Amino acid sequence: MPNSPENARKSDLKSNPTTGPKAGPRTGPTTGPDRAIVADLAPTGTLRASVNLGNPVLAQGTPEAPSGITVDLAREIGARLGVPVELLCFDAARKSYAAMADGRADLCFLAVEPAREAEVAFTTPYVVIEGVYAVPRDSAPRTPADVDVPGVRVGVKEGSAYDLFLTRTLRHATLVRGAEGVDTFVERELEAGAGIRQPMRAYAAAHPEVRLIEERFMEIRQAVGTTTGRAPETVAYLRATIEELKEKGFVAASLRRSGQDPNLLAPPAN
Repeated sequence: MPNSPENARKSDLKSNPTTGPKAGPRTGPTTGPDRAIVADLAPTGTLRASVNLGNPVLAQGTPEAPSGITVDLAREIGARLGVPVELLCFDAARKSYAAMADGRADLCFLAVEPAREAEVAFTTPYVVIEGVYAVPRDSAPRTPADVDVPGVRVGVKEGSAYDLFLTRTLRHATLVRGAEGVDTFVERELEAGAGIRQPMRAYAAAHPEVRLIEERFMEIRQAVGTTTGRAPETVAYLRATIEELKEKGFVAASLRRSGQDPNLLAPPAN
């Protein structure tokens, strides 16, 4: 990645050191993981976690004071490892992904997508959200299938999970990428815009000229990721930790504190 960590900090990345969970009681075991796992996952002695503030369901606040489920998870994992946490905050998933892929971060919080799995070893999902379309109120499409027809242009946030998914799955409609899918949809006067249900619903409620197609076009499985070069035991530790935090109510409680629906909690792994 051509951008150095210093250059990134001066542009779209902010670093926020923290030393432990600040969002509720600990749920962890009385003994920490093997030292080899700690050294593998936090080789600098600090767990560096990239946070995507561009997804308001998963992270809120500012780069200087982020909050939300991803922040809580990063702090909880750091506390279990017994190391301080550094939060690297970005405004888009593609930037969060790049920070981990090029070694600036040890953890990321992204949707599971085939295009990312060459670089990212994912846990099982901790949250499942949905991608939906917004369309002009008086337009014809009523289902996701109605959008995938010749002549329809769909605004998407570049590098987002739904960009990657629609790139793979659309057969006839054309994607138009921008900083935000709904903004691109409006500014370019497109036939549809794609995004996450919760912010898309809020946008449609504030803009009566727009309506949602209520049927989702995809499920977005949000998981914790680390680099594929890490030891299998390290990845297994992360996966077991996420499953435990789901089972013991940590994830649901964090969602509730951040004003999100606790029913977004992903089901247990099979």
